[in-house]
Amino acid sequence: MAILEVEHIKKKFGKTDVLKDISFSLEQGEVLSIIGSSGSGKTTLLNIILGITDVTDGRILYDGEDITNVPLEKRGFNIVFQDYALFPNLTAYGNIVYGLRNKPDISTKKDVDDLVKLLGLEEHLEKKIDQLSGGQKQRVALARTLVDPTEVLILDEPTNHLDNDMVLWLEEFLNSFRGVLIMVTHDRYFLDRVTNKIVEIDKGKLYEYDTNYSGFVELKVQ
Repeated sequence: MAILEVEHIKKKFGKTDVLKDISFSLEQGEVLSIIGSSGSGKTTLLNIILGITDVTDGRILYDGEDITNVPLEKRGFNIVFQDYALFPNLTAYGNIVYGLRNKPDISTKKDVDDLVKLLGLEEHLEKKIDQLSGGQKQRVALARTLVDPTEVLILDEPTNHLDNDMVLWLEEFLNSFRGVLIMVTHDRYFLDRVTNKIVEIDKGKLYEYDTNYSGFVELKVQ
């Protein structure tokens, strides 16, 4: 049974059709990567799934329940934004545990400490966000998201500013993730190693691809 279903999603901004009849479904353990040129509608689609942006038409189902009009905070999905979206007034540690304030039973202090250690953030915990490098900000954003378990995880350019060791760690984590994962990335090497479904948004339409050793093969156009 599909965990997440996106059915005939359309989105207009003014008179511009940004998304035209987008549909796909994901079952447990599936990883969907979305590719496409800048401005193609990738981020708009992520924001619709999260509940940040309203749809013009269509619906989204989660575990069979229509959540199209359910607000962001009640969907329970997690995301790592491309621009980090960290709180500048909080320390790195404050950002990491921010989402746990009202969820005391989700992750223990040991869970948080273990993740901080894995991501090499121990010496940066008391720093404010403007004191961190791009790679450190990305690791804080990852920690904040991963410390709060969820069945639906969304990553927007997750390998940005990460060194090779961190990319390998993230790859290992995502390959063990048992929910559904939606990812936007321009890192084709990383994409090939963690993805089992690839779609491209072009001119508001969705094109589905499969991967094999010769690269991308177009399967169908919706």
